[in-house]
Amino acid sequence: MAAMPNSHPSVEVPDLSTVWLRAFLEVARQGSFTVAARTLGWTQSAVSRQISSLEGALGGGPLFDRLPRGVRLTEAGRVLVPYAEGVAEALQGAGRELAALREVAGGRLRFGAFATADAALVPHALAAFRARHPGVEVTREEGFTPGLLDRLTAGHLDLAVVSTTGGARLEAYELHHLLDESLYVAVPGGHVLAGGGPVRLGRLADADWISGSPRPEGTLLEVALRQGFRPRVAHVVGEWTAKQGYVAAGLGVTLVPALAAESVRPDVVLLPVLDEGAPARAVYAATVRGRSSAPAVEAFVGALREAVGRIPHASPHTPPHPSPPTSRTMA
Repeated sequence: MAAMPNSHPSVEVPDLSTVWLRAFLEVARQGSFTVAARTLGWTQSAVSRQISSLEGALGGGPLFDRLPRGVRLTEAGRVLVPYAEGVAEALQGAGRELAALREVAGGRLRFGAFATADAALVPHALAAFRARHPGVEVTREEGFTPGLLDRLTAGHLDLAVVSTTGGARLEAYELHHLLDESLYVAVPGGHVLAGGGPVRLGRLADADWISGSPRPEGTLLEVALRQGFRPRVAHVVGEWTAKQGYVAAGLGVTLVPALAAESVRPDVVLLPVLDEGAPARAVYAATVRGRSSAPAVEAFVGALREAVGRIPHASPHTPPHPSPPTSRTMA
């Protein structure tokens, strides 16, 4: 069977100036070159030139009949009006949305955070951000740092709140430092050390430990290796509230990062960990290096930094460089 002829042959799209369309719409509204020129603040000859240029770009046919008093749209002019109005409305809409982005009054913010950041840091920051910028559409994800960084790189997130433990590389990311995080050891209320002050983890070298991994490498328990012993992980428990339950029941002890300390249950006692080495971990807001960030991202980073100051156990600190050495890793 022979192919059916195309009943809608392609038509070359003309290059049109928005200035021409603006002049055309004003003349159409006013029915007069003179009145349109006065409204636009142009000369009448300038309006005539814009209309002539538009007519030429559209094939040369007239868009207005020139009358003794004013002008009247031709059939071609009547066809063009709704399209010209559509272009003008679309450009006005784009201008409004772009202005909203600049003013953080619209647009979207997609961010992710690791679980303990969601305990206090993120809620404080998100509440402040939404109060200031209610027009921004916010979506949030929770995950481990490597997965969040993958989502960030793929363009599914605009920002990720991450921490420096584990094995994700940093080279591709711009790191906005939030805080250096200290650690606490959580013990049950009746523990022999429960009434004391800061401790070195070596005093708990023989304790049963509760951790999210059977190995300390790549976890917060790496600090024990720095203090000269390998902790015995008796219970592998991933969920944070469940770890507290194990501690409260006397089944072992666990490490608690500063960001989670505010939400510890009352039958668990926190003891500050003494560590003469580097801070246990640093916390950053990460964006992709070389990728432009929307103003909403910058505003949220600011809200995160303010939130750090409202968390009792957090210690904000500005590092000597804008990002850690590339040999450091994140989790």
